[in-house]
Amino acid sequence: MSIERGRAYFRKYGLEHRIIETPVSSATVELAAKAVGVEPARIAKTLSFRTANGCMLIVTAGDARIDNRKFKDKFGMKAKMLTPDEVMDMVGYPVGGVCPFDISDDIPVYLDVSMKRFDTVFPAVGSGNSAIELSCDELFKYSNAREWVDVCKLAGT
Repeated sequence: MSIERGRAYFRKYGLEHRIIETPVSSATVELAAKAVGVEPARIAKTLSFRTANGCMLIVTAGDARIDNRKFKDKFGMKAKMLTPDEVMDMVGYPVGGVCPFDISDDIPVYLDVSMKRFDTVFPAVGSGNSAIELSCDELFKYSNAREWVDVCKLAGT
């Protein structure tokens, strides 16, 4: 069902044909990279965090990790991820398929600058076996992101 929601969302923009559905799971960065045939860093993972008023989403490069100090400096709170049940209840997508598309206007979306080193990235489209290739500008537009933020560190740094 969640993939249908994503498909309907991109149909409105004439981009439904760009959705990639894989016969294997793409629920983790590594699985998604293998399924789509790109390096893991180009997988745009969507992370769900608790806020005072609900939650927010941060989309990062596949090889990026939240930097707790940067997160707290930017948002004024500690980074606390939602549980899988909370993600489904609040965001409406299952863990492994969480994406920033067609979500409530009450949920702010931020994009981390870790993705800007790539021409295109591959976020999920609502299921654990889907993705869509988007430029960073397209991701910003279709996710209705509030802004680009710098709250991550790359693996190994």
